Amino acid sequence: MKKIKAAIIGCGRVSVRYGEAFRHLAGQVELVYAVDKDRERARKFAESFGCAYTDRFEDILHKGIDVLHICLPHYLHASVAIQAMEAGIHVLTEKPMAMSLQEADEMLLAQGRTGMKLGVIFQTRYARSVRKLREMVAAGDFGRILSARSFLTWSRPLAYYQGSDWKGTWDREGGGVLMDQAIHSIDRIRYVLGSEAEWVDGSIHNYTHGFVEVEDTACAAIMFRNGCLYHVYACNTYGANAPVSLEFIGERGRCGLVRDQGYYELEGHYTELNGSCELADAGPGYWGSSHHMQLEDFYRCVREDLPVSVDGLEGRKSLEIVKGIYLASARGERISFPFEDVLYRGLGQPW
Repeated sequence: MKKIKAAIIGCGRVSVRYGEAFRHLAGQVELVYAVDKDRERARKFAESFGCAYTDRFEDILHKGIDVLHICLPHYLHASVAIQAMEAGIHVLTEKPMAMSLQEADEMLLAQGRTGMKLGVIFQTRYARSVRKLREMVAAGDFGRILSARSFLTWSRPLAYYQGSDWKGTWDREGGGVLMDQAIHSIDRIRYVLGSEAEWVDGSIHNYTHGFVEVEDTACAAIMFRNGCLYHVYACNTYGANAPVSLEFIGERGRCGLVRDQGYYELEGHYTELNGSCELADAGPGYWGSSHHMQLEDFYRCVREDLPVSVDGLEGRKSLEIVKGIYLASARGERISFPFEDVLYRGLGQPW
């Protein structure tokens, strides 16, 4: 098997998961470049792989790289992805794929124009329990899904934001607990339901995080085309990173997830599903344990020229729900899909 030649740009916090995945997939991928504006940080990441490193993105554009992993601040995702695709490099970017739906559309246009592959990291889809529940919902085991919920209560104290020039800002992070944390819950609900949003109504607040611009709490109701009403609640003001919970209520039963552990109840019988994988985790447990599975899937799509499972369009759809909640909060009204996206300069203040 010919190895994928990969590069990573952004060697900060989440890069530990990529280092773990590169080692686990050493028979399939060779890391050839590490890039970070902090040259020393790039050097340290590259050291354990014996690869080249640089603090200039332009240095890697014509070095025969197959796949670029983007782990940058959100406001840089679109421009770097587009440059990479135009240089003939496939792109797998961390979520959110972009700051706005307009930027996401520009990325999709670049993907279509260049023929490169574009993927968005939503690794929690790859847990075995998530895929099993999606199969059961699609098969109609629970009857029509009437309602769903997701509940995220995490902790993001001042220390989390200190030392970062982009976390907690509207113009560089693009949002708070919704954009950075709960987007994974929203994406898993979408994925298991196999349906798209019709409208959203909700609100965002900053109750206790006066040291950042963005929301620390959000709640919303989202109606899907299949008739399922989804309730989402998220905050990062809790005293700990409690396990995220998701649940679906159907005509004939219910199912759900607590972190990656699944369960379902049918005809009075309760069954649990193990969603963990064999790979030891690096980084916080709430990131899940499936990054390497999504990377392996993306590499297979590149090698065999297959459609990407979590492609740019899928990334846009989950981003659209987040942006819809922001717009509903700013306008104080229900937002129907599709809608024209806006950026924000403060809570309830669209540009």
